[in-house]
This record gives sequence, C-alpha cells and structure tokens, in this order.
Amino acid sequence: MMKVAVLALQGAFVEHERMLRNMGMECMEIRQEKDVYRDFDAIILPGGESTVMGKLLRDYNLFSILKEKIQGGLPVLGTCAGLILLAENLSGGETPHLATMPITVKRNAYGRQLGSFRTEAEFKGLGTIPMVFIRAPYIEETGEGVEILAEIDGRIVAVRYKNQIGVSFHPELADCTSIYRMFLQL
Repeated sequence: MMKVAVLALQGAFVEHERMLRNMGMECMEIRQEKDVYRDFDAIILPGGESTVMGKLLRDYNLFSILKEKIQGGLPVLGTCAGLILLAENLSGGETPHLATMPITVKRNAYGRQLGSFRTEAEFKGLGTIPMVFIRAPYIEETGEGVEILAEIDGRIVAVRYKNQIGVSFHPELADCTSIYRMFLQL
C-alpha cells in the first residue's frame, strides 16, 4: 500500500490526512527530523502560514533533506502555502523556501480572509472541479517545463512540474479526490 507523508508542522494537515484515509491510503506525519528518514512514497505540503512553515522546516532540520528528496523525484502536492514553499521566486522580493519549482508566486494575492471564496473551474485532465481559496496565492510566472493545469480569471492557480503539483486552493476542503488521484499517479 502506498504511504503518503503530510508535513504536519502547522496548517491544514489533518484535513489532508482525512482525505487520504478515506481513499484507502496509509498516512504518516512529518513533524521532526527522524520522520523524514522513514519510508514514504509521496508528500503533501499543506496550506497554512508559509513563513512559519519555512522557519520550522529549518529549525527542525527538515529543510535540506526534504528539498533533496523532492529534487530527487519524490512526488509532492503543495496546496496554498505548500505551493509557496515550492516556488523558486516570491513576488515582492521575499526569500523563497524550498525553491524546487520554477514559478513566481504572489502571496495573499486575493486579499486577506475576506478575500476567500469558493468556485468551480476547469482543471486540465480532470474536468470541472470545486476549488476553495483562503488567503490564496496565485502563480504570476511559470518557467520552462511547467505545465499550467488551471486558471481563474486569467490567473494561474494550478501547475505541474516533473514530480510536483502545486495548487493555490484547498482540495482537502472541497471534498474533491480527483487532484489526490492525479498526485498519487506521479
């Protein structure tokens, strides 16, 4: 059985675990350095506060080994703040975190909490799916090899790059398993 790790330092990790278990997947949490050396087949970087998660990745000695695993081909799904962690560039000159995906992301692009919304849109290969945006980023630019999977009002909200899928929204809050299935096929 496939085992999926979920970064559980902060943010919406429990909701991802619930979705995966409902799909019959085995889950584990990554909270400390020893966890990252256990066997797992893929990882989810959840929504939350990207600045806090980036700091905790470094404080708990997870940063280098996670970056190495992702660059080595470990399938990863980054949602909302997880997308920000994957981005090579953050608009506004902020320091990037894992920087494994050649994209530029604008944080809190839709405004604060009041700028949160729910919609349905076309997602390449999946059809129309529900999307929940909470203080969401969007992708301003994509680099070579990045496939755009979804856009809303001309703004890129989902991409794939090699073994990485990044989305601006929260599939775990929309009760939509199609993105997880796509991710698990990586």
